[in-house]
Amino acid sequence: MRNIQDCFCKMTYWLLIIFTSLLGTDGWSDNRQRKFKDDFLFGAATSAYQVEGAWNIDGKSESIWDRYFHEHPEVVVDGRNGDVGSDSYHQYKRDVELLRELGVDFYRFSMSWNRILPTGFPNKINEKGIQYYDNLINELLKYNIEPVVTLFHFDLPQTLQDLGGWANPLCIEWFEEYARVVFDKYADKVKYWITVNQPNDICIESYESDRWPPAAESKGIGPYLCIKNVMLAHANVYRLYVNEYKNKYKGSVGISLAVNWLEPLNNKTENVEAVELYREFTLGLFINPIWSKEGDFPQVVKDIVAKRSKEQGFTKSRLPILSKQEIKLLKGSSDFLGINHYTTSLVSPSSDEFPSPSIADDVRVQLSKRSEWKIAKSPWLASAPYGIYKACIHINLKYDYPPVFITEHGWSTDVGLQDEDRAYNLREYMKAILLAIEDGTNLKGYTAWSLIDNVEWSAGTSERFGLYEVDFDSDDKTRTPRLSAHVYKRLIKTRVVEENWKPKSMKMKISDRKFKEPEPKAEL
Repeated sequence: MRNIQDCFCKMTYWLLIIFTSLLGTDGWSDNRQRKFKDDFLFGAATSAYQVEGAWNIDGKSESIWDRYFHEHPEVVVDGRNGDVGSDSYHQYKRDVELLRELGVDFYRFSMSWNRILPTGFPNKINEKGIQYYDNLINELLKYNIEPVVTLFHFDLPQTLQDLGGWANPLCIEWFEEYARVVFDKYADKVKYWITVNQPNDICIESYESDRWPPAAESKGIGPYLCIKNVMLAHANVYRLYVNEYKNKYKGSVGISLAVNWLEPLNNKTENVEAVELYREFTLGLFINPIWSKEGDFPQVVKDIVAKRSKEQGFTKSRLPILSKQEIKLLKGSSDFLGINHYTTSLVSPSSDEFPSPSIADDVRVQLSKRSEWKIAKSPWLASAPYGIYKACIHINLKYDYPPVFITEHGWSTDVGLQDEDRAYNLREYMKAILLAIEDGTNLKGYTAWSLIDNVEWSAGTSERFGLYEVDFDSDDKTRTPRLSAHVYKRLIKTRVVEENWKPKSMKMKISDRKFKEPEPKAEL
């Protein structure tokens, strides 16, 4: 039966590619009304550094982002860093109220490693940090909103970076020690865990460039060391939960990857080959060790990096090997795949000269967008809704239909409540998600990024992703619902995508459905 399903999906997949090439991004859907099933979960997300603020109070120590922005304030577009952010540390009850207004099933947030362990190590546990997350979780559970906790969302303690950070293999142990503290404190209340958010960005942005802390610029070497260590850290924490907590608490543990869709610039052979190679470098290095039949890093990546390394005078490949024991540890080390999806890019070979060594030199491709795609406030973010469908089908066919959870998807705008573009983008991507489910994707839920406006890393608050607008100049960081918040609330309530629906009023009322008896939740 599965072989028949595979063949059907492959036919659908390639027909879709042909049709979208011929008809453009609006020619890929039909007009049938589809509906999300009752057990499909809807949520919203934030991350600790981006919204909490309170960067140096109640025992919290310095993270790599604190250090980076304090030493290089010029890199923040509008000069607003995360020192105060959206002040969720003090406004968490208001944030939960927003979630109640939307009527979501869950809230995905991250914990700050250095708020819980100021030294980075378990020798000192910050009880005020523990109490903050306890308060937040209790407030969520009070209204039947499931907490989905990310253990690590970019903000490494500076104390650990001073010891080498993710390039140091000891970070694998440090992360496991941190996770044990968190599991001991919250495993009885939290059923859904994400170990690491976007290791593909953590390693490439932080070590291949100077755009992210630690801004090491260890091109072609640091990123690969980081990839191995982060993935093994994830696997160790997964095994820790399975061995010591799962039988008692019945929770699920996954990992979230940046899974933007990549497709060839056109159907020329060199472009098809380029996109297949680039996928292996950006996705395969992270997905293959967990979900592929053979495990390990993709063979084509190992071959290319080994070849380039030899040409560059290295005595061995810059990509560290995975031992048989490490391959076994990684294989199957996730209950679900978290997909952070925002956009689509076109890939073609590049004849440019790249720094050597570097990942860019190993891959040798260039990215572009179609001229008809609408661009968000963020210049990298183009709307191509069919991309999320194609990404899901690609994962289905290559990795045998893993359980999938969309852990981030969003759109950036300027300041303003009438965010028509975000509302439109949400509707169109939801249509694509319904098609992906119809065509066999084992998709459990969707997470809007983000609940509120936040500090968007080096963009500061110049790019707004929130369903709720934050007035960063007000003392209490006032939150106000945008049009998109109303559209999302309506979608959650009706479970269908209504093309032209708009609210009669911009005022938001708290949904009453969270005061009903809790309904059984789907397992991830």
